Amino acid sequence: MQRRALLALGLAALIAGCSPAPKAEAPAGRTAMKLATDWRAQAELGGYYQALATGEYEKRGLDVTLIQGGPAVNVPQLLAAGAVDVGVGSNSFIALNLAKENAPVKAVAAFMQKDPQVLIAHPGQGVNGFSDMKGRPILLSDASITAFWIWLKSKYGFTDDQVRKYNYSSAPFLADKRVIQQGYATSEPYLIEKESKIKPAVFLLADSGYPAYASFALAPDSLIAKNPAAVQAFVEATAAGWQSYLYGDAKPGDAAILKDNPEMTQDVLDQAREKMREYGIVGKDGEIGQMTDARWAELFKVTSEAGVYPKTMDYKKAYTLQFLPKAQ
Repeated sequence: MQRRALLALGLAALIAGCSPAPKAEAPAGRTAMKLATDWRAQAELGGYYQALATGEYEKRGLDVTLIQGGPAVNVPQLLAAGAVDVGVGSNSFIALNLAKENAPVKAVAAFMQKDPQVLIAHPGQGVNGFSDMKGRPILLSDASITAFWIWLKSKYGFTDDQVRKYNYSSAPFLADKRVIQQGYATSEPYLIEKESKIKPAVFLLADSGYPAYASFALAPDSLIAKNPAAVQAFVEATAAGWQSYLYGDAKPGDAAILKDNPEMTQDVLDQAREKMREYGIVGKDGEIGQMTDARWAELFKVTSEAGVYPKTMDYKKAYTLQFLPKAQ
């Protein structure tokens, strides 16, 4: 969910005051890499877990240690401190904020071609699309207000007086049929239906033109310069992991997820994987991990015109197309 979007603030000062952590020794012939995820183990991180469990990293010469994320884990800070080698960035704003702060970190691949962000409405309330939501109360997190809400206001004329505080509970949504809430296509709609037996109306922002990517592999400029082959190997292995997790045998990845996060359940993993396929969130072979200049330019145009970023900012420092994966 958007709760994972711990935005990078004040990183320039942080970087200046941090020393790199000691590097772990890898087995002979392999490069050690620490990978920090952006949230606790779940299907939305399945490609990374699958790549590790099936040996995709190992066979490309990497010795990857996965560090599970959570509410107290700030991936940009870990990267800035040199405590990890690669991190998962939840959404495009993570990378753009890093660029704004002149942090030497770039997105090297986007493993979700569509941001899974959705708005959720009650059925039978006349909400058949985003245009029907104008004037209705919408439950949003603080992070969302400075992220996809900007795009919604620009495209649909939503206004800030619609915003209600979202505390990651669906209770206010269930208590009022007029209320709309944010969520992930892979999570909240299923949990709402499971809890309340109400099948909500779900609207994926990406299917209405929202240009953001999600689930980025973030790498420091120092690693890109020093060992580009390792970065390329990480991207290729993770793409193979996602292909296998969604379109092959997901059991190895699921087992690793359930081991790391005992609160996760198999039914939640299964439905999330199905939703990722249904909505085309990750894409298929040839799409997995891809990014384009045009998509980044489109998002920057909307956000800079809204005053989120200076129009003179070099947004291309947020990413590189150097390591895009080849078809598996």
